[in-house]
Amino acid sequence: MAQRTSVKTTYAVQRTLQPIYSSGSIALSEDGRILAACVGEDALLTNLTNGQELARIEGDGEAITALALTPAASHLIICSRSLSMRIYALSPLDSDDQTITTNLLRSLRPHTSPVVTLTVDATGTLVATGGADGVVKVWDIRAGYTTHTFHEHGGVVSALHFFQVEISEKEDEAEHSKKRKRRKSQQEENMRDKKDSHLEYRLASGAEDGKIRIWNMHERMSATVLDSHVSVVRSLKFSARQNILVSSSRDKTLIMWDAQSWKAKRTIAALEGIESVGFTSADQIIYTGGENGRIRLWSTSGQEITREQQPGNEIDGIVEVLYYSTLPYLISVHADQVLNFHSLRSADLPSAEGVLEPLPVFRRVSGTHDEVIDLAYVGFDKSLLALNTNSEDIRIVTLDSSNRTSETETTDGRYFGADVALLKGHDDIVICLDVDWSGHWLATGAKDNTARLWRLDPQGDSYKCFAVLTGHAESLGAIALPHMAPQIGSSAFTDPLSHPPSYLVTGSQDRTVKRWDISKEGKQKLRAKYTRKAHDKDINAIDIDPSGTLFASASQDRTVKIYSAAEGEAIGVLRGHRRGVWTVKFAPKESQVPNSGNKGLIATGSGDKTVKIWNLSDYSCLLTLEGHSNSVLKLAWLPYRPFDARDKRGPQVASAAGDGLVKIWDSSSGEAMTTLDNHTDRVWALAAHPTAGALISGGGDSVITFWEDTTTATLEAATTAETERVELDQKLQNFAYAGNYREAITLALQMDQPGRLFGLFKSVVESEVPDEGSLSGLDAVDEVLAHLADEQLYKLLLRLRDWNTNVRSAPIAQKILWTVVKLYPASRLASLKPAGKIGAKGSLKEILDAVRAYSERHYHRVEELVDESYLLDFTLREMDEVADLKVITNGTARLGSRRGISTVD
Repeated sequence: MAQRTSVKTTYAVQRTLQPIYSSGSIALSEDGRILAACVGEDALLTNLTNGQELARIEGDGEAITALALTPAASHLIICSRSLSMRIYALSPLDSDDQTITTNLLRSLRPHTSPVVTLTVDATGTLVATGGADGVVKVWDIRAGYTTHTFHEHGGVVSALHFFQVEISEKEDEAEHSKKRKRRKSQQEENMRDKKDSHLEYRLASGAEDGKIRIWNMHERMSATVLDSHVSVVRSLKFSARQNILVSSSRDKTLIMWDAQSWKAKRTIAALEGIESVGFTSADQIIYTGGENGRIRLWSTSGQEITREQQPGNEIDGIVEVLYYSTLPYLISVHADQVLNFHSLRSADLPSAEGVLEPLPVFRRVSGTHDEVIDLAYVGFDKSLLALNTNSEDIRIVTLDSSNRTSETETTDGRYFGADVALLKGHDDIVICLDVDWSGHWLATGAKDNTARLWRLDPQGDSYKCFAVLTGHAESLGAIALPHMAPQIGSSAFTDPLSHPPSYLVTGSQDRTVKRWDISKEGKQKLRAKYTRKAHDKDINAIDIDPSGTLFASASQDRTVKIYSAAEGEAIGVLRGHRRGVWTVKFAPKESQVPNSGNKGLIATGSGDKTVKIWNLSDYSCLLTLEGHSNSVLKLAWLPYRPFDARDKRGPQVASAAGDGLVKIWDSSSGEAMTTLDNHTDRVWALAAHPTAGALISGGGDSVITFWEDTTTATLEAATTAETERVELDQKLQNFAYAGNYREAITLALQMDQPGRLFGLFKSVVESEVPDEGSLSGLDAVDEVLAHLADEQLYKLLLRLRDWNTNVRSAPIAQKILWTVVKLYPASRLASLKPAGKIGAKGSLKEILDAVRAYSERHYHRVEELVDESYLLDFTLREMDEVADLKVITNGTARLGSRRGISTVD
């Protein structure tokens, strides 16, 4: 019968939220599905309909300077500071396959300096590169060669744009009049007679000196130079319907150029540096995005048709606008790596008369979450996540990915990890947050010396600030709400949105704690019920106990104090940490062992790299948990859920630290149950699901990891494996007892039981009646050894190597090794290798070297024994001669005595 497997806590990565855009170049496919963006030195392809990563292209060790995606997403072009340009062919994205295969077609060196800007033509066959050396080149994407090279720019090329112009016969006559005087081709004349006009390709390039050059692709020369901007040109777009080219610059102007005369048709003072410009609504409206962080619309007559908007701050600045005429929206890319989707419905021509409201943002995508400082489950069903990402805004993202269709995801973006709300109100970076029992009330504290209470109503899509708490003299570092649920059936339980928490507690760098009582009506500014001088240094964390009657504050002064929540009087001090305490957490009622006979537990984490478990009855330290190699920054208690009598685990607490690890501890034994590793930087944030026990961790690497509790599955798998092992072990014994060596040896190799396998081989080799002509001793064993798979044969050689190291088992090992060598050709043995490894430790060469080394020892020992046997034989012979002589002498003496003759002369 199988032994009962002990319960061991295990977690596995369920999924992660990782950056999709960190900074630099960004591009979009024509259908709006595929986003190509820079993430550090890598290029990432993301499906914008569901947020899935399609492909990741590793960098070449240098930062990416420019990136371009063909409209049909057939090719990706990447340029970096290493002066290389790599062209990748991309496999089509279909509905079934959620990945894109990338194939490097070629790697080129386009310029003698880094490429600053890239652009692809509408057909996806040509790409233009503009370098810091002032050179513009045009490349055939598929063939990889240069088609055009233009040298006339004197500075960095900052903007490029392909377009087609319609050339009438009159214009063509004027342009080629001089050439026709010298060279009249009858074929050209006939072609001009057949049609009145034709299309010609042009390339517009702008530089940091403010000059724009129009290049004639057919004539391979500069058609004209447009010189009106006084600063770097950032964007160029052409409208075939309007026959105008619009340019934007950091000199805060837009200029519309007539494509026939190439004269400035209109100059618009935008009063902000414009980074991107383009046409929409059948080319009747011009959109712009710039340093103010707002999308603005202009008529082709030069009038702004959107009402005046309040400028944003520096991080709101727009660095790029992504748009195709086939899309009903445009995407503004901001300096804080946020992508805003703006609906263009209000900009339709029938409604574009007069002043328009700003384009509504119907979707928001965070390119990166920056440093994740804190997080919490929110929503009544815990289907949302509140994120504090080192900014003054709180992001609310959805964790619900069920029942989402591709069409729905494209329009509202409600896939797993998508942003659903942004809580704006704080004027400086938010440091801490906490949520109540219902998930509808969120408290935040920031460096602006204020705290805010937010009312979250996901069903009504309402996320509003309920109250503002001002009174601290310095920034807030800790905040806490009561977590005790009201009585089931009460109005506060059934309608938590109408019943805010009764109070909250804040802690600040001013070393004080404050309690704030909250009324149902709410006020924009509340006064503190009391203020207490709590510590000698900054307060890092605050937590309220499950009953709501106590709260604890942790400080850099290396102490934790326990207070009465009603009066704010200190009733206990926890001393023992050698450095500042970063986190403190009361054990919830669900995490406490029933009938434990104490008032509960509290855990603290410190800069001394330890976690301490304290008893609230006498404030004594029960356990000190050591294992982290850096400061413990966050703690979270897991719900206490024993499986059965096998489960000897006590309440468990999870800790996150500056070493990038998350550890699960047993608070009863002090044992580290498991270590979770998926971060490359400090893990600042940690939250546990109140019922499921799932964990979420976030850190300075901008990665949010969702950990699934796999303890049940691991236990079931271990129990099943143990049962199968016992059954196989019994089967092996039955085969051995019955003398069925064929099945026994095969099963012993499968179970990897070297002791049983050696016993089988020993009985075969030492058989009293061996089969005639058998190599090993039995024909059945020879047949088994002759038909081993590569993995089995390699495993057998490993066992023979180990047995050969022991004098007692070496003869058996030598016999079986000799049998194997006779049965298999050298080529088969030479091809063996460890599974999945080449040249690794344990390779065939090392095995044979070890076998040879110990075999030589054994043969030397045998030779020495043979030499010693000669001496033994000589000694025995001499002893025999002496014994024979003595026998003869004794016989003669006895005979002489009988005859009376003395043997002595």
